[in-house]
Parts: sequence; C-alpha cells; structure tokens
Amino acid sequence: MDLLIGVAVLALVLYRQLQKRPVRDNPRLPLILLVIGVVELVKFLQHGHHGTGVIIALAGSLVLAAVFGAIRAATVHVWVDGGRAWRQGNWLTAALWIVSLGVHLGYDYLVDGKNSAGLGTASLLLYLGVTFTIQRRILQARAQRIPGASPQNTGAPTASW
Repeated sequence: MDLLIGVAVLALVLYRQLQKRPVRDNPRLPLILLVIGVVELVKFLQHGHHGTGVIIALAGSLVLAAVFGAIRAATVHVWVDGGRAWRQGNWLTAALWIVSLGVHLGYDYLVDGKNSAGLGTASLLLYLGVTFTIQRRILQARAQRIPGASPQNTGAPTASW
C-alpha cells in the first residue's frame, strides 16, 4: 500500500513539475510528505527487530534524496515575469524523478536486501519529502538571485509577522 501511495504522489509531483508555476515559499506538500513519511517509518520500525543495517540504509537513502533534489533543481528553468519568479521542469526533470525513485528502492535492496522487509517502501514518502524539499529550497535560492524578482514573489521569507 505504501508503494501505491508513493507512486500516486510521484505522479502528482511529476504533473506539477512540468507545469509553469510561480516559485513560492509554500512548504505544505513537502511538509505533508515529511510528516506522513516519518509516521510510516516509525510504524515500520516498531514492527520488527531492525539492526544497524536498516539505519545505514535509511541514512544513505536520505543522502541520495538530497543529491537527487539538487541535481533535479539544476534542470528546472527559473525566470522572472512581471516581478514574479516562475519555474518549470522539463523531460529531464521528470526522468530524474523516476530515476530517483528507482535508485531509492534499488539502494535499499542492495544495502539491506531481504533483511529490510520493506524499508524502501516504508520510507518512500519520507524520501520524497526530503528530495522535494531540497529541490524546492534550491529553486527558491536561484529565484532570489534573479535581477528584477521582488522578495515576496520568489519564495523568499518575508519579515511580516
């Protein structure tokens, strides 16, 4: 079931990545993925005896998530139109999302093999949340550096409390 949810989330993310969208500081989707991912992972870890191999596999997988997020961010076109920063991914961005998912599941299998009993699927939403957050933060930073983009339209944090 976790894998099915992960694939559905990936389809939504792919759709949104290929659309022309404003760069915003709206962490709602990554935050939801991170929270649900942590809950799923905790449930997985509570049901079984997991050794250090699981922790190593998880840490390595999250490092891969960050790396893939940074690589994908480089493939996204970011520009300013009317003072607002925009972004749009392309076929390479979409392909890297799919490769990233395969690497996550493949890495889990290679590192922990059959001993993980589903670590890759149990940590999938957490992986997606991490990789999406890294990509989003890099795109926000790129947008802030573009001349003509106003801070409130680039995803930059504002000082209005």
